Amino acid sequence: MSAPFLHVENLGIQFGPTDNPLKAVDGISFDLAAGETLAVVGESGSGKSVTALALTRLLATPPARYVSGKIEFEGRNMLTIPEDELRKVRGKQIAYIFQEPSSSLNPVFTIGFQIQEAIELHRPEVRDVRGEIVCALERVGIRQPAERLGDYPHQLSGGMQQRVMIAMALACQPKLLVADEPTTALDVTIQKQIMDLLKELKQTSNMTVLLITHNFGLVADFADRVLVMFRGRIVESGPTAEVLRNPQHPYTRALIECVPKLGQKQRRLKVIDYAGIE
Repeated sequence: MSAPFLHVENLGIQFGPTDNPLKAVDGISFDLAAGETLAVVGESGSGKSVTALALTRLLATPPARYVSGKIEFEGRNMLTIPEDELRKVRGKQIAYIFQEPSSSLNPVFTIGFQIQEAIELHRPEVRDVRGEIVCALERVGIRQPAERLGDYPHQLSGGMQQRVMIAMALACQPKLLVADEPTTALDVTIQKQIMDLLKELKQTSNMTVLLITHNFGLVADFADRVLVMFRGRIVESGPTAEVLRNPQHPYTRALIECVPKLGQKQRRLKVIDYAGIE
């Protein structure tokens, strides 16, 4: 049996004093197969983003401490490989889309320059860099892409900024795309457009995707499998349809019940009752 594309085993990450640490990630394990889409779902503070950042050691140490486990990407442990090798993985093999495009894009450089910088760093073999940038922007639905190369981030809407972030990530032709709350800062109409775009790009390129989200409503038509995180631990996992249809853990059920439904008469969203969850 071949090794999984991504293998996380007993990963433990802590913050704060060693005698009274905050266990942000508490011994989690999971696998991700090539071409698969895995969603990690949980509320803010459950450890989702810490897990995502740990894949390429993007957490500053200190304040973070990797206290246990391993993260094997194509057979190499990301927690132990040298920094120079790790820089070749970041962006080129594992690329990220973050939840705040306005914070992720550099406000003093044009979008064309920022995508160009990524291509030149990770794909030095590309001869027609400008053409590659135009193709990347066109692929994510930016109209008249050649005319937008000189635009600065503040000249774009939030949805267009996120499309630029996706274009930048895909221009490096990564093997794994980590989408960390990619629609949080966007209105619901733009959220759907971005998720539809990611779904289309995944289908056309057979890309492997790790989606980080707090919203079960986003994963039903997108993810093959779901992991549910609660206070640094995985409390439930399984095929998406199965988890949505028959959730086993009370926290999973509470998260699903928080998703607004068309025709729902209750005026307020359900409040999660943490008593008895653990």
